[in-house]
Amino acid sequence: MIFYFNEIFNLFYFKNISYVLKYLVVRKVTIVGKIISLVNQKGGVGKTTTSINLSSSLGHFDKKVLLIDLDPQSNSTTGLGIDRAKIKQSIYNVMMGECSIEDTIIKTPFKNLSVIPALIDLAGVDIELIQISVQDKEFIITEQLKKQLEKIRNRYDYIIIDCPPNLGILTTNALAASDSVLIPIQCEYYSLEGVNQLLHTILRIQQKVNSHLQIEGVLLTMLDGRTLLGLEVVEDVRKFFKEKVFSTIIPRLVKLVEAPSHGKPIIEYDPKSKGALAYLNLAKEVIDRNELNGRRDENGTKQ
Repeated sequence: MIFYFNEIFNLFYFKNISYVLKYLVVRKVTIVGKIISLVNQKGGVGKTTTSINLSSSLGHFDKKVLLIDLDPQSNSTTGLGIDRAKIKQSIYNVMMGECSIEDTIIKTPFKNLSVIPALIDLAGVDIELIQISVQDKEFIITEQLKKQLEKIRNRYDYIIIDCPPNLGILTTNALAASDSVLIPIQCEYYSLEGVNQLLHTILRIQQKVNSHLQIEGVLLTMLDGRTLLGLEVVEDVRKFFKEKVFSTIIPRLVKLVEAPSHGKPIIEYDPKSKGALAYLNLAKEVIDRNELNGRRDENGTKQ
């Protein structure tokens, strides 16, 4: 066992994460238009790769999916082959109340998958929303995305939100609008840094903004099975997050890196690859976690 992980969990994570996790229970029901945010303030953990490929894999299983790119880098947008120069309205315009959310939805050529794109102007939305809140005391910064999504959520089985690598206003809006959070954790050294802060942010959102927010699951990504370190990270994460960890592990593969440059999800770029199989398995897990024990309508009533 590597000392780094022993030190983190024994001195810091074990006490705090155990406390937080007992309040963040996975609900095994499907909500009409279930909204799942992918969040990790640490960059390079496979968040956007997972957003794209989980969305397309859910679509493959006949689920109607909307992917929202909430990251100013707009990698989920370009990763699905959308030309940023041709985008007229983006999630920025929705957040600012400048257009209807319906006007920003783009149907992709991939089965059952639509996307709301992002552009670089999204980087300034934090400051602009704060300025509006100063002028309008009834303006609630954290509810801007939620208000818009309520108009369309019943049209989809799943709405996936690709959040930026921070815990700022955009991520807070996503958490306020979401039913659950999917946390990608890279199977590498330092991968657990910041996880405690993220879990406490989720708990604060649950207590003050969105009482229904839950953890959908923890996803291990970028595993190099040839290294002892990667396998030890898997062991440690499973030990402390227990049943919240998905059985599926996303391997580190060149094909997963190549696919976005071709504007395709992995199941379209290389459908027989290990990466495609992994994301199809993840989609099955997400569906099973949400649909085994019944379905809820738009009012949260079990059917």
